[in-house]
Amino acid sequence: MTAGESGTRTSGGRRTGRILVGLSTASVYPENTEAAFEYAADLGYDGVELMVWAESVSQDVAAVTGLVRKYAVPVLAVHAPCLLISQRVWGADPVAKLERSVRTAEKLGAQTVVVHPPFRWQRRYADGFADQVAELEERSDEVTVAVENMFPMRADRFWGAKSKSAERLEKRGGPGPGVSAFAPSYDPTDVGHAHYTLDVSHTATAGMDALALADRMGSGLNHLHLADGRGASADEHLIPGHGSQPCAQLCRSLAESEFSGHAVLEINTQNARTRAERRSMLAQSLAFAREHLAP
Repeated sequence: MTAGESGTRTSGGRRTGRILVGLSTASVYPENTEAAFEYAADLGYDGVELMVWAESVSQDVAAVTGLVRKYAVPVLAVHAPCLLISQRVWGADPVAKLERSVRTAEKLGAQTVVVHPPFRWQRRYADGFADQVAELEERSDEVTVAVENMFPMRADRFWGAKSKSAERLEKRGGPGPGVSAFAPSYDPTDVGHAHYTLDVSHTATAGMDALALADRMGSGLNHLHLADGRGASADEHLIPGHGSQPCAQLCRSLAESEFSGHAVLEINTQNARTRAERRSMLAQSLAFAREHLAP
């Protein structure tokens, strides 16, 4: 089985191998890309998802290829530079950046490019986004472009202490007023694409039902960002099992389905006081994934 494969299937479509589990390089921030490769190799992750952002190594195919060889850890996916903090990475043109992300994935042997829906102010990009995604997939025999679910900017984020946000959310029965920064929606199934990334932390912040979203994505769901959330107004990316999302149920559902993609741990470890503490958080996340994604 190669780095890009998740096992074989019977004639009925049931998986006989296991879903590969990767580590997002964003999960070790503020440590760097090489540190993510080191953690992944040390803990036994199957690969990494490369977050392309301001760090120069993350933008350099040759440098990343060197890390793949040094740590014997493949790149399973490339996350296109589409965060607010990476809007100038690889230039200012989002169309060209998405194209470059696919070419980078091809060079690194990655199966998936993860991309966010366009921001509302990126009008030209938004107008042609669905067509560009479809065209990039048609032109590449190796890479799928999986559009990720996001979340609105919620009014309760500005109501005071964040620790009370989840309580307010529960009492109201939903996330309340919010404005989407994404066009036409933070839910990519509203548009319809061939492939999707399901981010479980984002469903928590959006007040969405992760299992229902997975059903809407259907056979197009081919990449999972595994993390957790408690419904707070800010995106949390907790260790799976530490929030309110149905992480275990979702993983079991994917393990029993025809899901042929990868699961990537994308957790927030910025509050770790030491490398040992960060390592423990990453190890806990991997153990959760291994347990609940077992075929």
